[in-house]
Amino acid sequence: MADRPRPPISRRRLLQASALAVPSAWVLSSCARAQPLGSPAPAASAGGGSASAAASLPPLTEIPIASPQNPVKWPINPGNEPIASGLEPEMNATLRVYNYPDYVYKRVLKDFQEEYADYNVKVELSTFNDLPEALTKIRSGSVPFDVGFLTYNYMGKLVYGDLIRPLNHDYLPNINDVWEEFQNPFYDQGWQYTVPYTIYTTGIGWRHDLIPEDISARPNPFDVFWDAKYAGAIAVLDDDREVIAMTILRNGGTDVNSGDPSVLGQTRDSMLEMLAVSKPRVTITGYTDIPEGTMSLSQCWSGDMITGQYYLPEGVDVSLLRYWSPPTGQAVIGNDFLCVLKGGENPVMAHHFLNYMLKNDVSMKNFGFVGYQPPLRSLTPESMVTDGYIPANLAAAIVKPEWFQVGYPLLELPVAVEAEYQAIWQQFKSGA
Repeated sequence: MADRPRPPISRRRLLQASALAVPSAWVLSSCARAQPLGSPAPAASAGGGSASAAASLPPLTEIPIASPQNPVKWPINPGNEPIASGLEPEMNATLRVYNYPDYVYKRVLKDFQEEYADYNVKVELSTFNDLPEALTKIRSGSVPFDVGFLTYNYMGKLVYGDLIRPLNHDYLPNINDVWEEFQNPFYDQGWQYTVPYTIYTTGIGWRHDLIPEDISARPNPFDVFWDAKYAGAIAVLDDDREVIAMTILRNGGTDVNSGDPSVLGQTRDSMLEMLAVSKPRVTITGYTDIPEGTMSLSQCWSGDMITGQYYLPEGVDVSLLRYWSPPTGQAVIGNDFLCVLKGGENPVMAHHFLNYMLKNDVSMKNFGFVGYQPPLRSLTPESMVTDGYIPANLAAAIVKPEWFQVGYPLLELPVAVEAEYQAIWQQFKSGA
């Protein structure tokens, strides 16, 4: 594998850092309407969602919540039908791509320009820190973004807000190179609007020389966060959903989106017990802190531990890094996607860009930079190790397709349940 440039900060870290500064009630309402619930929807400016669609946007309580048990096929709004087949890409296009910082290798964007040089396309990358910011700007129409790198727990708001174009599959033959799970995902049945980008699990990362035991050998590895002997040396993610989900799993539950008051009460009590016993840091920098040895162990995402191999100090061997998530795949699991935004001016070129990002060689080049695995059929756990993308000691960070049948995705929550999660999180963080 070619030398990989060091990314200064990843998509998921900026997502969590920014989102925590935004009150949850504002997040929920602004994502859906960018105005107080129940007030008339303003007409969108050119390039944004249509005024008619915005005006008909149902209340948050009526937007379906997609889940593996309740897969959703979203409607196609009148006037927002897929583009026709057989169209040539737009000439002299400025393809505006909207993404988290450092969540795509800029080399692949330059390669796309070169591949479509006959059309004189220029790729313009803009970034956002969190989804509320992104959706507010997309809806404003102030910049006609063509392509978005987004997450599935905002699908309802994207569709009902008329912010996203349905796809014409004729332009996307490379979808056949991705796992079947993403050719009919629960959050977008029939992949009408999205193609997959990256996948990940949530687990535990540590440096083997700083933790004098094999965490994965524990009957319940999550118990390490309640172990007093590691007080002050460990951390949890600065993310309410992830810490609450981990605590639910540690307590023997499986519904990481639970709204059951008794489950949430037990979860809150366990989190406060963890705080008293092990005094974990609440952080988003485990990807550098663990490799550099300033932290011994942290809750983390699989992609961040893969990225962590590039932050080891000189002379520290990569074999010291470890990652664990439930080996059966019964872990918190998720993915992000690519979509064509309705406000864009180049829908044909945008389709070509999505198809390009699905190409095996492009996806692998991008994987080498961002550290998050693409769901490619050509990838096997063995090939990712032998080809040098993932060291053998981090093989547990590899995501397998069958895990999406048994894993636990973090779904959008009903408004009242979201408020309960935020209350638990604020109580936990106030004592951290």
